[in-house]
Amino acid sequence: MSRKSREIQITFDAHDPKGLSTFWRDALSYVHPAPPGVELPEGADPLSAWEEFLERVGVPEDQRNSSSAVQDPDGIGPRLFFQQVPEDKVAKNRVHIDIRAAPGLHGDERMAVLEAECDRLVALGAKRVRRHEPEPPMSHGFIVMTDPEGNEFCLD
Repeated sequence: MSRKSREIQITFDAHDPKGLSTFWRDALSYVHPAPPGVELPEGADPLSAWEEFLERVGVPEDQRNSSSAVQDPDGIGPRLFFQQVPEDKVAKNRVHIDIRAAPGLHGDERMAVLEAECDRLVALGAKRVRRHEPEPPMSHGFIVMTDPEGNEFCLD
């Protein structure tokens, strides 16, 4: 009997779910989904639709940033969910995201693509931590970064 693979969601604890979801939306070319039962017209802002939806269903204004989500518009990558928590991040992530920005590339060409993507993500609010040079055959090189709330991820 074969089993069907499972869909997954990756959940982040966050101080600012909407802000962090916006960073990851832009980093991964994801989208914010529409609120339940809401059809968004072409070009509509999903975050504005969420504000209107939450107001309409009676969620107090101070609770409207308690969670947010982004998803792959092509339906391939996992959904990312951001939930508000009061505590700060205190240790290194045990799990992190690798953004595969240079698949199939090697050497200087690979590292140039990773550097360009690093610059783009820094402009979105990420921080560069360190660069690991290629060490064939075990590593093709990567850049360690953190998102705006300090969660580690790699450009690979």
